[in-house]
Amino acid sequence: MNLMEIFLESLIVVIVVVSLVANLLVLVCFTCSAQVRAQVPGIFIMNLSFCNILITVLNMPSTLLGVVKRQKPFGDHFCYTLSFMDTFLTTNTMLSMAALSIDRWIAVVFPLTYSSKMRLKNAALMVSYAWLHSLAFALTAVLLSWVDYSPAYASCTVHLRVDDGSRGHFVVFTTVFHACTFALSLFILCFTYLKVLQVARFHCKRIDVITVQTLMLLVDIHPSVKQRCLLEQKKRRQRATKKICIFIGSFVLCFAPYVITRLTELTPSVKIDRYWGIMSKCLVYSKAASDPFVYSLLRQQYKKALFGVFNRILGRNLYTLSGHRHTVWSDKENECYSQRVNTLKDNCH
Repeated sequence: MNLMEIFLESLIVVIVVVSLVANLLVLVCFTCSAQVRAQVPGIFIMNLSFCNILITVLNMPSTLLGVVKRQKPFGDHFCYTLSFMDTFLTTNTMLSMAALSIDRWIAVVFPLTYSSKMRLKNAALMVSYAWLHSLAFALTAVLLSWVDYSPAYASCTVHLRVDDGSRGHFVVFTTVFHACTFALSLFILCFTYLKVLQVARFHCKRIDVITVQTLMLLVDIHPSVKQRCLLEQKKRRQRATKKICIFIGSFVLCFAPYVITRLTELTPSVKIDRYWGIMSKCLVYSKAASDPFVYSLLRQQYKKALFGVFNRILGRNLYTLSGHRHTVWSDKENECYSQRVNTLKDNCH
């Protein structure tokens, strides 16, 4: 075992731990907070976290075993199941991110009609489409026997056997699959978030003009205060740009290397390096670990929900502990009282 394999195994273990803990915290927030459940984006985030947990529990450990054993870690039937789940869950997560971007676009660009356009019923329909879209491609790959263990990725995934004569059909399927999942989701992300950024900058510019005019009227205000106000306006614009870059950049960084590699290997003369294939797969897995922080856990309502859960747990422990102390103290008081009564009786006698 060389250093590269040790690094890849350690990386997968870290991704598994972070992804499992972070996504479970998102589910806890959704379960315990009525405010989070009442919001439409909560449905998309719930679906995204559910898919990420399944990827973490099913696919990541199998890839880890594939790296360690350097061979198919399970039997054929279980490997086919893992291949189906890999295609289904990865597609579902991409479409969930696209649905979140559509929700933000409607909320920012059409704020007055958001409540009528993005109801819980409409969100449920979008999630249902994501499931049907993912199920269609995953079942097609299974029914056509284009699923197996791929040594290049150390994973059970969409894979064409060497003796399979339907290479042309497989090339068409792979191209259409990535065009309808990765390319479609990326187009929706770019279109919606760039529109959101455009509207956000427009509103920031209006606020800047009003702020400057107000500061010019307040002639008695200290120059340092004016400078801080203008600096705060600049930071607000930068935060909006930074968030959009994180949404789109994390999607491209995690999925693009894997998708490009899968399209490149369609050429018969190209052979994918094993370490690069596994690394590109790890980048896909890292999206499951980063999604809770990108979309939910760093937001104010999720922080509030987590603090509420922790305070509830700590409050119960403190209550239990204080109740135990009160019981012990009461027993001691009763014992002391009995001793005093007996002492008084002895003195009377």
